[in-house]
Amino acid sequence: MAAENGLPRQKKQLIVNAFVMMCSGHQSPGLWQHPDDESWKFNDVYHWINLAKLLEDAKFHGIFIADVLGGYDVYKKSLDPAAISGAQWPVNEPLSVVPAMAAATKNIGFGVTVSTTYEEPYHLARRLATVDHLTKGRLGWNIVTSYLDSAARNMGRKEQLAHDDRYLQATEYLTTIYKLLLSSWRDDAVTLNRTTATYTDPTLLRPINHTGRFFSVPGPAITSPSPQRLPLLLQAGTSRAGKLFAAEHAEAIFVSAHSPAVVAKNIAEVRSLASEKFGRNKGDIKVLALVVPILGRTEEEAQAKYRDYKQYASKEGALALWGGWTGIDLEPYGNDEELRHVESNAVRSTVDAYARFSKGGQEKWTKHTVAEHVSLGGNGPLLVGTAAQVADGIEAWVEEADVDGFNFGYVLFPQSFKDIAELLLPELRRRGLFWDDYAVPGGTYRENFYGKEGQRYPLETHVASKYHWKAGVAASEHKIPE
Repeated sequence: MAAENGLPRQKKQLIVNAFVMMCSGHQSPGLWQHPDDESWKFNDVYHWINLAKLLEDAKFHGIFIADVLGGYDVYKKSLDPAAISGAQWPVNEPLSVVPAMAAATKNIGFGVTVSTTYEEPYHLARRLATVDHLTKGRLGWNIVTSYLDSAARNMGRKEQLAHDDRYLQATEYLTTIYKLLLSSWRDDAVTLNRTTATYTDPTLLRPINHTGRFFSVPGPAITSPSPQRLPLLLQAGTSRAGKLFAAEHAEAIFVSAHSPAVVAKNIAEVRSLASEKFGRNKGDIKVLALVVPILGRTEEEAQAKYRDYKQYASKEGALALWGGWTGIDLEPYGNDEELRHVESNAVRSTVDAYARFSKGGQEKWTKHTVAEHVSLGGNGPLLVGTAAQVADGIEAWVEEADVDGFNFGYVLFPQSFKDIAELLLPELRRRGLFWDDYAVPGGTYRENFYGKEGQRYPLETHVASKYHWKAGVAASEHKIPE
C-alpha cells in the first residue's frame, strides 16, 4: 500500500458481492455446456437457495443480481446468436427469488437490478418495500436506466429515450421514491393499538402530491415503513450524466473495465462531485469493481482450468453481448480486418479502448479478438492464478483505482464461487483485507455494508435523509422536500 504523509495507508476491509444473473452463463456465454456448470438450472428455486447459503457461509456481503429487459439483437441484427448461445437469454425477473434466498439465510444482502425507465415509481416502491420487509432489511436496489432498444420496443416505444433524458427521468424517479418510502409515513405510524382499535395512526400518514415532468403520484405509499425504509442504493454509469446521478444518489457504484487505469479517473471524479456539489463525504460512496477469478491451488492448475473453460466459450455469444453493450454490430467486418483501421469512429475508438488496456498485447484486433476477449468474464478482468496471485491483482485494483470491494463474477456456477470461498477469501483474510464475520449479525444490508450497527437508513449526508420522517417528529416540523 502506498504511503500517506509518510505512513503506510491503512488497508481497506473489502466489500465482497457475488455477481450473478437469472440466466445461464451470465458474463461467460456458452459455459453452460461445461459438464461442471449448473448455471442452466436458474429456473430452480433451490439453485438460488443453495447459492445464498454457500455465500453466507463464506461471509459474502451480498449477492448482486443483474438484469436486462430485452434481448441482445444488435449483432447480425438478430436475436439468433444470443438465443443459440444462451447469452443472457432467456432471463428471469430477479426480485422474485430474493425472499426464498432470504428465508434460508440471516445475514447476506441482495442487490437487485431494476430499471427506472419502464415501471411506475408507485408500483416499484411497493415491490421494494415488500421485499425489504420479507428479508428483514437485506435488500439493495441497483438503479439502471436500461440501454437496449429491444427492451424499448417491447415496452411500446420505438427506441430508448435519449441518454441524458433517461437520467433526468431517473432523477425525478428517485425523488418520487424518496417521497413515497421516506416521507409519506412516519417511522412509528403503524401503532397496532388494540385499546383504540387503531392499526395505523392516520395523523402519521400523508400524501406526497408529487407532480413533475415525468410522474404524477399523489400517494401515500401503500406499504408501511420497512426495516431500511429505502433499500441500499447501487448504481453504475460513467457518462457525465451518470456521474452526476451517482454523486448525488449512489451509496455504492459498480464499475466494469479490464484495467483499473480505465476507471480510476472516473471514480475520483464521482467522489469529488459528491463532495463539492452535494456535500457528501468522499469515502461514503463505495466503489465495487467487476472481477472474474479463475483459481487453482497451483498456477499450473489455474491455467489448465482457463484452457479447459475456453473450449466451451461461445464467440458468437460474446459478440452478441458486445453488440448490446456498445450498440455496434461487428458482423459486416471481415474475419481478419483490423478494427482500429476501419472507417467507423465508434468501432475504432471502442476497440482501441479494449486493446490499450489488454494484457494480451495483440497487435491486430479483429472481431474474433474482441470475441476472445469478452467470451470469458465479459467486460471485466480475468484474474487467473493461485489465491496469492489473484489477491495481488485485487490489491493492485485497490491501490490504482481506489475501489472498496468487488463484484466477483463466475465462469462456472457454482464452482467459481466455491473456489473463491475456499481459496481466495482465506488469502484476503490473511492479508487483513476481508472480515472474519458479519459486522452486524442479523443486521440489514446497509448496516453490514457500512460495518456500523444502527445504520439502517441512508447516511445523514445523503440526499435521501432529508426526506426521512422520523419517529416523534410532527408533520408540521418535517416538510416533504420538493
